[in-house]
Amino acid sequence: MRTRKQVLLSLLALAAWVPAITLAADGAVADPGGIVRWSAAGTEACFLHGDAYPPLGDTCYYPFDLDTPAGSVEVGRRRHGEVELATVRVGDYPYPVQRLQVERSKVTLSEEDLERVRREQAMVGALWDRAMAEARFSLPLSDPLTEMPEPRSFGARRVFNDQPRSPHSGIDLPAETGTPVFAVADGTVALVGDLFFSGESVFVDHGGGLVSMYFHLSEVDVAEGAEVERCQHLGAVGSTGRSTGPHLHLGFRWYGARVDPILLLGKQVMPAIGE
Repeated sequence: MRTRKQVLLSLLALAAWVPAITLAADGAVADPGGIVRWSAAGTEACFLHGDAYPPLGDTCYYPFDLDTPAGSVEVGRRRHGEVELATVRVGDYPYPVQRLQVERSKVTLSEEDLERVRREQAMVGALWDRAMAEARFSLPLSDPLTEMPEPRSFGARRVFNDQPRSPHSGIDLPAETGTPVFAVADGTVALVGDLFFSGESVFVDHGGGLVSMYFHLSEVDVAEGAEVERCQHLGAVGSTGRSTGPHLHLGFRWYGARVDPILLLGKQVMPAIGE
C-alpha cells in the first residue's frame, strides 16, 4: 500500500505548482465496492491512487474496487489552488457466500469455450481503457427498470456447482422475461454482444470514467456506437448466458473499479468525508 509520503509526492508531481497541502481532520469509512464523496465549493480536481480526474460539480467521488484490501487509503482534491488530503478506511469484505447450481458446461469449460471466454474478456477489458470523456451523467442515476425489485447479490462470493468463482460485481434485479430495460444516463453504446457468461449484453460509456452494463437480456434494441439518452429503451430482461432464471444483472465500472450500483442509483447514502 502506498505511504502518505508517496501520495504527497504523486500529488505534487501531478500539480507541481500547488503552493500548499493541508490534511483533512475527518475521513470516512467504505466497504470494498463502495464510493466515498467529498464536497466543497471550488473543487477543481480529485486524486486517488496517484491518478487525477475531474469532480462532478463541486464533489469528488472515490470508487473502491471489490478487491480493495482492508486498510487506509489516501485521497485528495485540489481546491482554490491548494491540495487537501484525507484518509478513507476500507473495511473488511462484508459480503456473503452464494451457492448456485447451473448447467455443468457453464462451470467446467471446454477448451473451445475457454478460448471464447478469453477473447471476450480481452474485448470487454479494453472498455476500461477508453479515452476519458466529459461526464454525461448526474447522480443519482435513473432506474433501469420501471418497477425496481429489491436488489441482491452484490459482492457475493459465488460458488457454482461447489466450485468457487469471482465475486458478483453487480446487482441482480428479478423481473419477468421481456420486461423493458432502460439506460441509466446519457451515453454511447460501447459494446453489444452475446457473451458466454453474461449472455446478451449491452455496455454503455457515460463519460467521466463510468460504464454501465446490462446482462442476460432476451433482446437488444440498440447498436454498438449508438448515442442513447437517459431512460432510453435498451432491450428486455431475459435469462441468457450463465443464469438461473430471468433477471437483469446491472453492473458499473467507475474509473475501472467495480462498485455497488445501489450507491449510484441513490438507493443508499454514500459515506462522506467531513460529515
